[in-house]
Amino acid sequence: MRLTILAAIAAICLPLAAPAQGSDQTLADIRQELSVLYVELQTLKRELSTTGGAQTIAPSSSVLDRVNVIESELQRLTAKSEELEFRIDSVVKDGTNRIGDIQFRLCEIDPGCDIASLPETPLIGGGESPIAPRPTSPASNDGAQLAVGEKGDFDRAKAELDNGSFQNAANLFATFTEAYPAGPMTAPAHFYQGDALTELGQSSEAARAYLNAFSAEPNGAQAPMALLRLGQSLGRLGQLNEACITLGEVGTRFPGGEAATEAQASRVSLGCS
Repeated sequence: MRLTILAAIAAICLPLAAPAQGSDQTLADIRQELSVLYVELQTLKRELSTTGGAQTIAPSSSVLDRVNVIESELQRLTAKSEELEFRIDSVVKDGTNRIGDIQFRLCEIDPGCDIASLPETPLIGGGESPIAPRPTSPASNDGAQLAVGEKGDFDRAKAELDNGSFQNAANLFATFTEAYPAGPMTAPAHFYQGDALTELGQSSEAARAYLNAFSAEPNGAQAPMALLRLGQSLGRLGQLNEACITLGEVGTRFPGGEAATEAQASRVSLGCS
């Protein structure tokens, strides 16, 4: 599938911080992360052990004293349970994210693995997400629900981009996509983040942003331009073969549009066959 080709481009052709790192070292890193995760889970398990610290009530105490002791103990236990609930939720979220990252990295190593087909990582221990869903505001123009503050955050980042404050815009869009990872404005946020990074000369990071924009909505309104910008970014990175393939995909998936025309011009300038 062509989408698989794009996923492979993202995994292989976009260099990470240490592009020369071998698979042996990567596997060692994965084993180390699994060990750290195991230790954290064991620490969490110890939280369930009792300490024998419950307060007892003397039989000779008055009714008022007993009520005060019970009330104090209830407050202490409530505060402790809330603290432990927060810690457990944090460990579950962090552990699930780490396992998902390990699965992704293992898939990168395995030549037969399709990154695009990786399922979502189930939560450690099962159940629903420990993070409460954001309250939503009335539906946007396309019928999708917007989280409270989502449009305002997006507009602030877009204003920075329009004003030429590219670093601020890139930072704000990065924060936006972390805060609203699956909202109706997430794909445009990735796209504009790519534009800001392109203006900053950060082609590798821009390519990832454009790929994220396309992956978020492969058939969305900005998908043709996101795929075009991804191909152009790969060209600037010197990944000519992958750039030509990606630019060719623009005309195949979205024929007849502005993006297809620009993609063909970019293919000519890169000398694609």
